[in-house]
Amino acid sequence: MSDSTPIFPSADRWADWRSDFSAALGFLTRAPRLPRLATAGADEAVVDLARAMRAFPVVGALLGLASALVYVLAYAVGLPPLAAALLALASGAFATGALHEDGLADLADGLAGGNTAQERLAIMADSRIGAAGTLALVFGIALKAAALSALATPGVVAAALVAAGAGSRAIFPAILRRLEPARPDGLSAAIGVPGPDVNATAIAIGGTVVAVCLGLAPGFAAALGCALLVFAIAGIARKKIGGHTGDVLGAAQQMAEIVILLVAAAAFGAA
Repeated sequence: MSDSTPIFPSADRWADWRSDFSAALGFLTRAPRLPRLATAGADEAVVDLARAMRAFPVVGALLGLASALVYVLAYAVGLPPLAAALLALASGAFATGALHEDGLADLADGLAGGNTAQERLAIMADSRIGAAGTLALVFGIALKAAALSALATPGVVAAALVAAGAGSRAIFPAILRRLEPARPDGLSAAIGVPGPDVNATAIAIGGTVVAVCLGLAPGFAAALGCALLVFAIAGIARKKIGGHTGDVLGAAQQMAEIVILLVAAAAFGAA
């Protein structure tokens, strides 16, 4: 009996999860980075961040919950749904330092402005924003705000925001596993390739949160939409820039968030 598998996770496994959660929180938000990640050697930091992607949906759910709280407070003081939705989205962008929105804008500019993979990557690396990037941000925010303002009650909005936060960040490992890095020295290349267990765990957590928040049928529709999005993004990135970058991941997160919120609006929107 001494060599049997323990029923509960060991202290070391809980410590690993706490470390991964802290690393994910530091990477995805403006919170201070985990000391171990900041002071460790480069190889150790890469391994930690690749493994920490299993905790990305957990951090995403918390970000969605924080945005939901802003929406509920704004709604409670009498602001109209659209204004409350925009404030909730603004708070989310502030909490992440607009990390993913920047990726969406950069990818849109690169795809619209370059004729070769090298030109597209150079445009994406430019800190300036072009017309395509501006339009991508405007339409992205507008779609999310419209979806949220169409939902019937603040409780449904909160559930949709939590689902979108978790589900949209569960897809990162899948994209990294499907594509090679487009740049050898880019941020996404430094992360490394998450293992299949990390991918499965992230999908399981994200999918469970989406299903609990939206229900089985809408949750399945949202998951299917995100899966199709991963295949589409991977195909476009492979063809146009030769692989993944941090901007590809950010753009994918934003589009997955839009998909989940639109599904929620279609399922629960006020008639």
